[in-house]
Amino acid sequence: MKFIDLTIPLGIATPPWPTYEPLQVKYFKRLAPNGANGMVVTHSNHLGTHLDGEIHFYTPGKDIASLSMDFLVHEGVIVDLSDACGDYDIYTSKMIEDRVEIKKDDILLIHTGYHHFGWDMPTADEVRYMIKHPGPDREYVEWAEKKGISWIGVDCGSADHPMNTICRNWMPREAKVADKVFKKKYGGSLEEVFDDTKYQQMHIDLFPKGIIHAECIGGDIDLLLNRRVTIGFFPWRFVDGESSIGRCVAMVEDDEYQDLMKKKAEAKTHTKFGDYYDPKHVENIQKNTAANLAGL
Repeated sequence: MKFIDLTIPLGIATPPWPTYEPLQVKYFKRLAPNGANGMVVTHSNHLGTHLDGEIHFYTPGKDIASLSMDFLVHEGVIVDLSDACGDYDIYTSKMIEDRVEIKKDDILLIHTGYHHFGWDMPTADEVRYMIKHPGPDREYVEWAEKKGISWIGVDCGSADHPMNTICRNWMPREAKVADKVFKKKYGGSLEEVFDDTKYQQMHIDLFPKGIIHAECIGGDIDLLLNRRVTIGFFPWRFVDGESSIGRCVAMVEDDEYQDLMKKKAEAKTHTKFGDYYDPKHVENIQKNTAANLAGL
């Protein structure tokens, strides 16, 4: 068994969730004269690839240390929605089940394709990564509970639609565009489609039911789309932790790993940190976004 890394690089340029503390690093010891290098690191928990815990939004919920390894590591699916979604779109359970078979207790990783706008990519666009990515409506939230999803991961800034978070107020120019897209495509304004009863429903509605999620998945995820695979997330054993930075991986057999690494090595498309990416996903997103914005 070999691991495929689905984690984005973490450095001082990695954007945290908007308004949260970024990564800050300083040396407090150096080899000369202290005989060792040592660092002090300060950051929020919502930075880079991280797992939101229940108590992030649910006071009596589990802390990160209470999550068992059996819960964090088991079979699941990775589904690609980049062919169906563009800026501000809403994705549905049907889009997922049209592409992969979902079983009870599966881990579900959603590849929106918006990791292509992450800070490590040649197509980096922080506003797009955090504010314009697609997200779900209540239909999807209710489906995830009914289906018995274990936990969810997304390759963008939030598991919620960004216009169903406080970002709608923080980024009013983008909200105006999204409002026009919603009226054209979904038959209602932002406030009508995402009213107060739906606010941050991926967090508020699902965390009390034990369905948490990881955000900012990435790495070599483009190697493993629309398929079943063993998935693992490894947060800190963080007592009283509401969330945690961590490492997300997919696990494949040795023979397949060699084939995937050959594909990666032969590809001409890599991030500045060496991860493989498929530019066709950006082409699809651009096409879908152009259709969303046409005539506005």
